[in-house]
Amino acid sequence: MSDRSYLYKTDKGSMKIFLGIIGIITGIGLSGCTNNSLFSSTGGSDSWPLFRGDASLSGYTSTRLPSDPVLLWSFKSDTRTVSSPVVNESVAYWSDRRGKIRGVDAAGELVFEYDLKTAVEATPMIHNEVLYIGRIDGFMTALSLTQKDTLWTFETWGQISASPNITQFENREAVVFGSYDNLLYCVDIQTGEEISSFESGYYLNGAAALWNSHVIFGGCDAWLRIINTQTGLPTDSLQLEAYVPASPAIRDNYCYVGDYSGNIYELKLEKGKIDQHTKIRQADNGDGSFVSVPALSADVVYVLSDERYLYAINRKDGSLRWKYMLKGNVGESSPVICHDQVIVCTKTGIVSILDTKKGELIWEYDTGEPIVGSPAIIRDHFYILTTRGTLFCFGNK
Repeated sequence: MSDRSYLYKTDKGSMKIFLGIIGIITGIGLSGCTNNSLFSSTGGSDSWPLFRGDASLSGYTSTRLPSDPVLLWSFKSDTRTVSSPVVNESVAYWSDRRGKIRGVDAAGELVFEYDLKTAVEATPMIHNEVLYIGRIDGFMTALSLTQKDTLWTFETWGQISASPNITQFENREAVVFGSYDNLLYCVDIQTGEEISSFESGYYLNGAAALWNSHVIFGGCDAWLRIINTQTGLPTDSLQLEAYVPASPAIRDNYCYVGDYSGNIYELKLEKGKIDQHTKIRQADNGDGSFVSVPALSADVVYVLSDERYLYAINRKDGSLRWKYMLKGNVGESSPVICHDQVIVCTKTGIVSILDTKKGELIWEYDTGEPIVGSPAIIRDHFYILTTRGTLFCFGNK
């Protein structure tokens, strides 16, 4: 057992103080992290590099969905997965619970396969032909798509369940992700060496969202935290009424996040601080919990709840614009806004496309298999991955 693991496992408080002192003395902290996103939600792309499309996890893209979607092909891996698909140059990649990474091209042909030989639940992230994936055994792996080989692995002391994010500071790039060892890590993207880490109060189950020179994340301790990526030090935090099962979503200077009890919060961000916060939806007795990530347009936040509704809530005043009841159990999938339409999947296996203005159903498809992952949207196509490991590709006729 390494000295690092001994220090963490025997005295978490000492580890937290140690990291804070090191960050202050060296000025490193989380300084490998960016103040500018490397991912954008601009339309017309052949890539969807991480599970919400951009580093702010907004779930918005200006790419339009096909005008008359039809199933072009499906690929069956016959292996269980809870991953969302990601796309790099029209090749869709995903992980499964046996540790396989697969890539399927635009014609539905398997063109990439790699066996990590350990269980995986997280959605991958792709940057510069390298796939980054967290594993249940606590390792973050950088996998070259061109060499089909592991570049580096980084060990944590708990499982990694969420997609990583990527940041940049000066000439350094870093991967940011949370673990069930309660730590948020910042790791050098080239070498896999730890730049810094920050300890939370409990498991980190969701992905971290980037906002300017800060990273925002929630945890199973019910706290939402903001870390300055220039100093590595926390700048603000907010305790919610229940734990945060998923990730926050950010657009402009506003952050939206749901807790497990069913509350939806809006936070106005200013200079690394929470300037003000409010509940735009209050949990009531009998309401379902929120376990998906909100999707944000310029004026509306879209949220899927366990009570089978997709809510469209006005960002300006928190009023309900419309709600649409979906068929069956909605599960954990997160909606995606595509210009003037919103696409949403359910655990029942149904994919629905709605008009964003009135919430009217435009198109629907029953895959016949449960879905918990989020859609991936690229030019003229979109991909849906089921829990049984079937990848569906939809496009125009």
